[in-house]
Amino acid sequence: MKRALYNQLIKWKKSPQRKPLILNGARQVGKTWLLMEFGKNEYNQTVIFSLDRDKEACSIFEHGGSARELLQKLSALASVDITAGDTLLILDEIQNCPHALTALKYFCEDTPEYHIAVAGSLLGISVHGNSSFPVGKVDILRLFPMNFNEFLCALGKDKMAKALENVDWNFIEPLSGLYIDLLRQYYYVGGMPAVVLDYVSNGKLQQVRELQHKILNDYEADFSKHAPANEVPRIRMVWQSIPSQLVKENKKFIYSALKKGARAASFEIALQWLYDAGLVYRVNRVNAVKMPLKFYEEFGAFKLFLLDIGLMGAMADVPAAAVLVKDDILKEYKGAFTELFVCMQMQGTGIPLFYHSVESSRIEIDFVVQIGANVYPVEVKAEENVKSKSMKTFLQKHPDLQGIRLSMKNHILQDRLECIPLYAFREDFLKMKNE
Repeated sequence: MKRALYNQLIKWKKSPQRKPLILNGARQVGKTWLLMEFGKNEYNQTVIFSLDRDKEACSIFEHGGSARELLQKLSALASVDITAGDTLLILDEIQNCPHALTALKYFCEDTPEYHIAVAGSLLGISVHGNSSFPVGKVDILRLFPMNFNEFLCALGKDKMAKALENVDWNFIEPLSGLYIDLLRQYYYVGGMPAVVLDYVSNGKLQQVRELQHKILNDYEADFSKHAPANEVPRIRMVWQSIPSQLVKENKKFIYSALKKGARAASFEIALQWLYDAGLVYRVNRVNAVKMPLKFYEEFGAFKLFLLDIGLMGAMADVPAAAVLVKDDILKEYKGAFTELFVCMQMQGTGIPLFYHSVESSRIEIDFVVQIGANVYPVEVKAEENVKSKSMKTFLQKHPDLQGIRLSMKNHILQDRLECIPLYAFREDFLKMKNE
């Protein structure tokens, strides 16, 4: 399977300022597979140690020593010469060996010619805190679930994915029906690599749901393993409330929906823990759509999205027919699915997402993004029916801004509003507009 982050790994390998690399992300997003694929294709040899199982490797780091001594011992353990430049050394599940995480500092300072990459779950790395984290001595990349373009490539639809990358409307628009069908499949399957691979291999829809439920169960088991014991019940309450929070017309996260009388202070740690673990995306509100958006950010008002669209469907027990056959999914769950889809498409950019609402006027802009010196309000519609007063009224009040509307309609330019098909919205689309 092709992953967009692979190109960033190539840049890391070639960089003269290269440091040991931490590839992090939520559990089961494909970190180990990607590093192994990278090593197989780009190096003469790859040496990997799984620090959750290899006690001898962990012992080497626990006993300490210089960077060169550590590399020599690891070479002996692997029965392979770890050589500079043509060997990729992978330390997998590094969160299970804090001494190995600390050792990255010495690899950076004393043996920068060696290529060392580690994979770690945000669930574990965040637990160890700054006491062991080699601040400033590592390069960091984050892997997310597969986006829609990666999903298309996994299905063998490389030409369709390439057309989206090139924004080739002449190729895209005649195939809009097929793109919409594939988008429905993505809504159901999502972007967790193991689920996508199984779907590509056998196409069994019920098995897809079983795998998704297994991942959800694994995540909940991790709550007890990694989170403070007194916070676990609150983490579960927040986690399990997300689908119902998003189905509301007003998708702002409401604490009282968790339990009667619930207050923000009681759930701040639970929310932060889920965010730090990479299991949710948090989109804060801005009280004004102006440059720079960070000046107008409100931390007390936000939307909370699950990390993967397929997992959300599984959590909400949405049947396959509602997604792949009927139109129900595009009506009843339009906010939950379409906005989460946009969130997932944007994650790889590192561009913060916000939303804007004015409760007194009932105007809400689904997303607001800042690209360079430009700010774009983004409206998300699940169907072809795009009648809405919010964006029209908003643009009338902000004549200096250009808006974007995402829906199932074909690409249209309307004065200061660009209408883009949902399936054609990619993580770097807004960057391309700014070039």
